[in-house]
Amino acid sequence: MLFNLAVLLLALILDYKFSEVSRHHPLVYFGSFANQLELKLRNLARQAFAVRILGLVAWMLAVIPLTYLSYLLEELIAQSGFYQLFGSWLYAGLVLYIALGWRSLKTHAQAIITPLKSADIDSARRALSHIVSRDTEQLNSGQISNAATESVLENGADAIFAAIFWFVILGVPGVVLYRAANTLDAMWGYKNPRYLYFGWAAARLDDLLNYIPARLSALSYALLGNCQAALNCWKSQGVNWKSPNAGPVMAAGAGAINVRLGGGSNYHGKWQDRPVLGPENGSEASYVAIEAACFLVDRVLFLWVAVLWFAAWLS
Repeated sequence: MLFNLAVLLLALILDYKFSEVSRHHPLVYFGSFANQLELKLRNLARQAFAVRILGLVAWMLAVIPLTYLSYLLEELIAQSGFYQLFGSWLYAGLVLYIALGWRSLKTHAQAIITPLKSADIDSARRALSHIVSRDTEQLNSGQISNAATESVLENGADAIFAAIFWFVILGVPGVVLYRAANTLDAMWGYKNPRYLYFGWAAARLDDLLNYIPARLSALSYALLGNCQAALNCWKSQGVNWKSPNAGPVMAAGAGAINVRLGGGSNYHGKWQDRPVLGPENGSEASYVAIEAACFLVDRVLFLWVAVLWFAAWLS
């Protein structure tokens, strides 16, 4: 556990200092490879079942070799002699840093908060469009705040806590497996004509990998916020959300910071009805809610670091 704590601290320091890699990000190259893989495979079949199988094959071809390569590098460094511990720490820290999105999440949130404070709605809409898939052109300040708060809560679980969870469980290969699967879900997991069947495996496997981390994140939100409201919202509202993992996370987060989220919105020109999240007497979303969500994510991250420190102290 001491090694895991040291790796996490290194990754967080790198993330805080440099934010995400701006050029030559490994996930950009991975995404390009995945796009080429999809173009070569998706049209080889027409029947729904066969297209689903092709999507699963594509997922395996994209994720498994990369995960295995990360394992081989981990083993090679671990057997490298005198500097093996330092090398393993540095390697794991760099990989986890690439997988994390802590400062990036806060930067994107601040890019929305700042124009909202000055009533610059157009700039807030543009900033929001970088982190959500819903249509942003007609959103008012409350709707922008709603969407941004949801994104902070959900991506806190996806981009930070799930990556940490899989590192603790499976080391570097766990981080690579999770981040690659999560990227493929973001690329292929849409329920549109192009990806409805081909992206089925990517969506389901990402749901599987996120199942436990999402619930640990929801529980952490509850513990560090309005606990009773968070647990009640999680129990009564989280199960009604279309995503089995985003629902508990956002419902618990909304309860924890006492804000009303959810509700219908336009996605790619089509209206989608969505349940309302949060306490009945919760406040309406504003830039204050975005700030509260960011602060909640920070507190949970501190809690997870503290838990690892305590586990290292006990071991």
